[in-house]
Amino acid sequence: MTTARLLMIDDDARLSTMVGDYLRANGYEVDTAGTLAAGRDRLRQINYDALVLDLMLPDGDGLDLTRELRADARTKRLPLLMLTARGEPLDRVLGLELGADDYLPKPFEARELLARVKALLRRAQPEPVTDEVLQFGKLEIDLGAREARLGGVPCDLTSHQFDLLVVLAKSAGRVLSRDQIMDSLKGHPIDAFDRSIDVHVSRIRACIEEDAKNPKRVLTVRGVGYVFAKKQDHET
Repeated sequence: MTTARLLMIDDDARLSTMVGDYLRANGYEVDTAGTLAAGRDRLRQINYDALVLDLMLPDGDGLDLTRELRADARTKRLPLLMLTARGEPLDRVLGLELGADDYLPKPFEARELLARVKALLRRAQPEPVTDEVLQFGKLEIDLGAREARLGGVPCDLTSHQFDLLVVLAKSAGRVLSRDQIMDSLKGHPIDAFDRSIDVHVSRIRACIEEDAKNPKRVLTVRGVGYVFAKKQDHET
């Protein structure tokens, strides 16, 4: 089994050293960078299995790098864990909307970071080969290609968002609570009561709904969770 290689971009040298040593002791290869510029150089040279990215860096904002990575075909699906010492939930929500797969507020425990990295890597593992395609009107969910298409056009979803869409679609017509969704997402460690699921669902709607503000496919069941509609009104 190949050892996963991680990149941590954080300007706190002491924290990076401690976290790097801890992750290495748990079987990972870890490179560190203290600036966005150094991180970009590393990412150009090496194909990493996951990225741990601080938001506040001396030469810029980690959100800017997140935008760049998600716009580049080579790093579009790179598992990305965002670190933030900012107190505002809006920063975390924005990071998720831009394509981060997970976030962890500072200060944090190394064991929790390890658990989240493991979950990121587990979700990134290829699924067993299948040619199954889930069809819902104009929406196709290609399990083998790990791609959702609306009217033949690929939807711009992160790996985690695709997994979430599959969980909902495979239970079409059945209301799923946030706890049930989290249990189905391969051990994703984010607490089920934070806003992360809602943010990801919002992004999914923006990709697969004709009108994301008036969704017909992924519906909110207030106080419970979400339901994926088997059919829309105009479908037979």
